[in-house]
Amino acid sequence: MSSRRVVISAERSEGGISQVPCEAAGEDRRVTGTVDFIKTQSVPSLDRALSILELLADSKAGLTLPELALRSSLPKSSVHCLLVTLQRRGYLHRHDKTRRYMFGPKLFSLADRALSGMELREQAAPFLRALTEKTGLTTHLAIWEHEEAVLVAKFEPPGTFRAASWIGKRMDVHCTGLGKALIAHLPEEEIEEIFRDHGLSRHNDNTLCSRRKLKEDLGRTLQRGYAIDDEEDELGWRCLGAPVVARGGEVIAAISVAGSTDQITPENLSALAGQVVDTAATIARSLGRFRVGS
Repeated sequence: MSSRRVVISAERSEGGISQVPCEAAGEDRRVTGTVDFIKTQSVPSLDRALSILELLADSKAGLTLPELALRSSLPKSSVHCLLVTLQRRGYLHRHDKTRRYMFGPKLFSLADRALSGMELREQAAPFLRALTEKTGLTTHLAIWEHEEAVLVAKFEPPGTFRAASWIGKRMDVHCTGLGKALIAHLPEEEIEEIFRDHGLSRHNDNTLCSRRKLKEDLGRTLQRGYAIDDEEDELGWRCLGAPVVARGGEVIAAISVAGSTDQITPENLSALAGQVVDTAATIARSLGRFRVGS
């Protein structure tokens, strides 16, 4: 009697995931226990749960159950079950007064561990901490991924206003200091492609939604060596970002300081920007194979 191995395949059935036998031992195709992911269907409930997390990631103050049901186009009862499961596992928590769901500590812990092995993050950490101590401002490190800026490190000074950012957060590039620092060096045709794919969503009245004005701002970013988010992403907050550029000219990361409009003012902006650029240069030198600037 020939033995047959069984693995879990994400085939749809009324009961959820069905078990599908792998090929019999001794046949030409060797079974490794993993079905080709291109041919394997998604797990519907997991797919819905991930969609819920992505909706919450795009919100700044969390979302209520009715809001999540509306935005996900899922039955309210289904969304409730997903939220309860994620909350019980520590991935979400619900504010008692507003009833809004937000990311829980376990999700941040997973993101932090996933990113902790990155060479860039490890090398940049002591310099970002020093910049935070020197300026009294929140510092960030971001990389370019799928035409968005993704935060991979964040350091905050004690006893200050908390910036609405977290490790793993994905941000628009047209209205953030980190984002503009990441794309300013790109060829014009690539910048146009980003505009076509993502648009220029308006976050508030200060957001640059005109392609012409944004291109002019990116030109000034190149000339200065640093980018400015002057309340373009969030009212009451400014951000100054500087790029880290590989020796071949490719921007591989950006760092920034972020603070309230009382902390970053027209009077101290230039001095703070200089510290950001200097810190980016120090990080680049520590990595050896990177440099700052164009």
